[in-house]
Order: sequence, then C-alpha cells, then structure tokens
Amino acid sequence: MNTFAIVILVALVGEYLLGAVSGLLSARSFSPAVPAEFAGVFDDEKYARARRYTATRTRFGLLRGAFDLAVVLAFWFAGGFAWLDAWARGLGQGPVVTGLAFIGVIALASTVLGLPFRAWSTFVIEARYGFNRTTAGTFVADLLKGTVLTVVLGGLLLAVILAFFEWAGPLAWLWCWMAATAFVLAVQFIAPTWIMPLFNTFTPLDGGELHDAILAYARSAKFPLGGIFVVDGSRRSSKANAFFTGFGKHKRIGLFDTLVDKYTVPELVAVVAHEIGHYKKRHVWLQMALSIGHLGAMLWVLSLFLGQEGLFAAFYVAEPSVYAGLLFFSLLFTPVELVLSVLMQVFSRRHEFEADRFAAETTGSGAPLVSALKKLSADNLSNLTPHPVDVFLHYSHPPVLRRIDALQRPAAG
Repeated sequence: MNTFAIVILVALVGEYLLGAVSGLLSARSFSPAVPAEFAGVFDDEKYARARRYTATRTRFGLLRGAFDLAVVLAFWFAGGFAWLDAWARGLGQGPVVTGLAFIGVIALASTVLGLPFRAWSTFVIEARYGFNRTTAGTFVADLLKGTVLTVVLGGLLLAVILAFFEWAGPLAWLWCWMAATAFVLAVQFIAPTWIMPLFNTFTPLDGGELHDAILAYARSAKFPLGGIFVVDGSRRSSKANAFFTGFGKHKRIGLFDTLVDKYTVPELVAVVAHEIGHYKKRHVWLQMALSIGHLGAMLWVLSLFLGQEGLFAAFYVAEPSVYAGLLFFSLLFTPVELVLSVLMQVFSRRHEFEADRFAAETTGSGAPLVSALKKLSADNLSNLTPHPVDVFLHYSHPPVLRRIDALQRPAAG
C-alpha cells in the first residue's frame, strides 16, 4: 500500500466517521422539551414524533454510509478497479468510449446497489412518518427519467472532458473548464422549461388573492417575475417547499401545492420574498461563480495528478488512463472537497440570513416569515436544536431558531 492508498483510505474512513459523529451529536442534542418559540406549533405528540424521525433518519444514514464505504473498500482491495479497467480496455474501443464504459459501469452499479436504500427511505421511513405519497409507478418513472438524463447529459459532458484530456495537451484542464462552465450555464437555462417539467407539473397560479398579492409584492420589489407556478409536490411527499429557478425571461417561482394549501397569503408572500431576496442579493450568481471557480481549480489539480503512476498503483491498475484518473482523483480529493464544502455551506447560511432580512424589510415585517418557518419546521418534523458541529459541516440553512431570532431581533430592539 503506497502513500496515495493510505491517504485515500484515511480520507474515506475519516469522512464517514466525521459524518457519523456529527449526525449522532445532532440526534442527541434534540431538545427534550419543545422550545418556547414553538409553543402552540408543536404539540407534545408531534414533537415526540419529530424526535423519533430524526433518530430514524440518523440510524438510516449511518447504515447507508457504512454500506457504501464497505462496498468501495471491498471492490478496491479485491482488485475490482483493475478488473474493470481490463474489461473496458478489452472492448477494443478508443479512450473516450473505453472511459465511458468504465465510469458507466461504476455509476450503474452504484445506482443498483443504492436502490434498496432509496426504496426503504421512501416507502418505509417516509411512509411511517406520514410523508410519503410516492407510488411505485412514480418511483420507477423518476428512476428511469433520472437515469436517461444522466446518461445523455452526464455522458456528453464526460465524453468532452475525456476527449480534451486525451488530446488537448497541457491546457486540457482549461478547455474542460470552459466546456463544463458552458454546460452548467446551459442547464440552468433549460432546466425550468425542459428538465423540471419531466418530473413535476407546473401549473400557473390562478388569479385570486394570493396571485394578486405576490404580483403586487414583486412590483414593489422591482422584480420582473416570469411566472408563478404551483408544483404538484404532493405526488411524492406531504412536505412543503418553495424555490426560485431560471434566469432572464425564464425566471419563475415554484410553490409546492402542499405549501399553498396550508399557509396564509402573508406567509406565502413572505416565502416568495425570501426567494426573490436570493436573486436580488445576487446569491444565485455568487453561488454559481463559486461553484465554477471550484470546478476550475479541481480540474487544474486533476491535471497535475493524471500522470502520477502511484495513484493508479494504489488501485492495482498498471496502466494510467484519463478515465481511471478521474475516478481515483475524486477519491484522493475527498478531504479537500470536505473543506471546500464546509466553506460553501458557510456562504449558503449567510445568504439565507440575508434573504430572510430582505423579505422582512421589503414586506414590512418579519412576522409572516417567522410564522411560515415555524409551520415548515413542524410540518417537516425538523430537528430544532441540531448540534453546532453538524450545522457547521452539513447545513446549507441556519437552524430555524437562529433564523427566527435574527428576524425578531430588529423588532425587539
């Protein structure tokens, strides 16, 4: 076992242990009593159910993570990567097709092995706690559509990256970065009108009190809204959500029907204001710029390691290749990726606070958003008191109690 192998092994095991410890800390930090701010929102029975839900999801996550880690290590040390590389080369195709076959088999195996966990999560855990509304037909349809999109779009991007690294010379990473950036931007533009409707029905919000209130707010915030749509989220789950997507004339706000059915007009306007706040504060563009910058840095570092024979020897692969190097480097990059992920989460949590503040300022009060956040937490059986370590490592949104405190602080002052 060489240095590369030791670093990767420590990184994989360390990442699992870190996630396990942080998850267990969060589950154990679940306050035994309903926080005062949620009196009247959580009754004792629902709060006890939220504690059980958090504990169940935590145990499930530990099991899933342990299984994934065990499969990777078993395949690795049994010489699976070397066998798969020999099989792909034996097809007698060029480096791009060989690479697509190599990575495609791994992606397919990962999907198949993950299916029992995905099904158990949906049809057992989510159903047990009253969330699941997914039918077997919808589950299979989602799986097939997702697989086709991954093969078509992901396969196309992967083929371009493999081709550039094979034939574009020392600046291959730069060409790959440019191609990947164009791909990401293109997907952002086509997703609202071509991809997302494959999975959900987007129905324009009918005229009425809510429609008029949202349009009036959008005008007051000087936000040209391309459309307000009700999304049939209830086909899959009773959980509520809202999102902003698209750019230019394709901007649209999506409100889950589960949200529209349960929340008041002021609460829904506040939720929309929060989503518009992300756009007005340029969070969407900043997050995209950070992601693209991260991608470029990763591709550049990758280019430095593709010629390292020790990286391939760590996986018992005798002959270096771009496609195997992509996979092996992704494992080597695990600790760096963890650090970058934590930094991205820090930015994301800050953006959530800013969007909350924008909503409170532009609607005239933070009270409707506070009310909506409380209802969302109760409806989704959220952990109101996650451990700070888990928040730091994994939370893209601040804990709801901190968001409520920030929204109420100006009024208290």
